[in-house]
Amino acid sequence: MATAPTGIRLQKVIAAAGLASRRAAETLIQDGRVTVNGKVVSELGSRADPDVDDIRLDGRRVPQVGRRRYLLLNKPRAVMTTRHDPERRRTVMDLLKDVHESVYPVGRLDYDSEGLLLLTNDGELAAQLTHPRHGLERVYEARVRGVPDSGALKRLAQGVMLEGRRTSPAKASLVAAGRGRDGNQGVVRLTLTEGRNRQVRQMCEAVGHPVVRLRRVRIGPIQDDALRPGRYRDLAPGEVAALRRAVARAEGETEAAPNAPGRTRRSTTRTAARTVRRHDDSTRPGHRD
Repeated sequence: MATAPTGIRLQKVIAAAGLASRRAAETLIQDGRVTVNGKVVSELGSRADPDVDDIRLDGRRVPQVGRRRYLLLNKPRAVMTTRHDPERRRTVMDLLKDVHESVYPVGRLDYDSEGLLLLTNDGELAAQLTHPRHGLERVYEARVRGVPDSGALKRLAQGVMLEGRRTSPAKASLVAAGRGRDGNQGVVRLTLTEGRNRQVRQMCEAVGHPVVRLRRVRIGPIQDDALRPGRYRDLAPGEVAALRRAVARAEGETEAAPNAPGRTRRSTTRTAARTVRRHDDSTRPGHRD
């Protein structure tokens, strides 16, 4: 009589450790990036015991399953959104003084940008939140040079050409206007559903109003006006549930309109796999604003 296989499926171990979704983990296994006790394991369905076996992804040991953490950080300016920086600049990880779980940033904020940033060790949710087809709303307030008129705001809302491709429709409004140290300035609130590299800055530049200061104030349903720069907190269970509902709702809308303008259909597995590779690579482009 055959002995039943023991241990846990490798893709489940990797997903439980918060490194990738199960589907993305399957791709990582098939690509030969996972080893068990020093041997490459590329066959799906392979099992291992995390308490006994040495399981590694790209040479780094897969951590034991721990507490799921969902953090909201108000990132200050002059901080890198990455786990490690080869130039030894300050990173968001330096701000997390009492967090022992292996969390990582969900998406990016530019070095000179500030505002809300999610960090988690839930690989599957992170992949869903950053996948372009889900179109999760992100709201920014940009202080710009000059005061944009209705024509500039309309262009921002309808989309501008960046590197040969028009940005997706957005929401744009002027929320303040006055004089700054360098002359007239305005504050524009932009709501985007895509995340190209330095998109907000490039959009404002394209309509003749360069960004002076940029702050992200909302991620999907998550916002916190009282969270001070450099501080962080755990998301409440209701906030995590709201994020999951927002992703599910956006995915349902995309499936109902698969050819919606501005949508980029890519494999969730490939996106999550790239997310894994970006965790410790500050030089790789990501969703930066």
